[in-house]
Amino acid sequence: MATVANIGAGTGSYEPAHTIVAVEPSRVMIAQRPPGCAPAVLAVAEQLPIRSNAVDAALAVLTVHHWNDLAQGIEEMRRIARRRLVVFTWDQTLFRQFWLIRDYLPAAAQTDADLAVPIAKLASLLGDPRIIPVPVPHDCLDGFGGAYWRRPHAYLDSAVQSGMSLFALTPKSELEQGLSQLQADLDSGEWARRYRDLLDVEELDLGYRLLVAGFD
Repeated sequence: MATVANIGAGTGSYEPAHTIVAVEPSRVMIAQRPPGCAPAVLAVAEQLPIRSNAVDAALAVLTVHHWNDLAQGIEEMRRIARRRLVVFTWDQTLFRQFWLIRDYLPAAAQTDADLAVPIAKLASLLGDPRIIPVPVPHDCLDGFGGAYWRRPHAYLDSAVQSGMSLFALTPKSELEQGLSQLQADLDSGEWARRYRDLLDVEELDLGYRLLVAGFD
């Protein structure tokens, strides 16, 4: 059975069944992990408290943009993994075309651009990985930035906003006008008219990418 270390694991939302250890720098996130999750240790990606070659694979999901030293974090993942490194992130050159930030929240687009790790840089550090597009289904159960592309009302929900970096890290004053316009367009039916081509689409490529580097 393959074993996995989940780096930047958060609350465990993305944790594979074979995860044997999770690493997370936030005590709050660790406290929110449900019963049955892998044991979690309080640490950062750049200094993993895990012995070398301890697991088959090291996984990092929507976390590398938070690391202080990307190269060191990737090197630590490589140190602990025997066979594979897997990173899930997004390509900002594609995500910036998402209707929400292109047409309503340009300030949030800048926040995302400032956070994003260029795919080419990440690929260089991983060493020529496979880059796999991950389309977002229209009924995605998660709450990351592009999850509600066909459910626009969700972006007006404060609870949804609180879980997204593009909202949490952008000054509220810079979002108010765009959110008011979104509300108005939803109320008038303008949103449905403008984006009617999306209404029958089952999944959409918003730039999310899975990078897989194997060395077994």
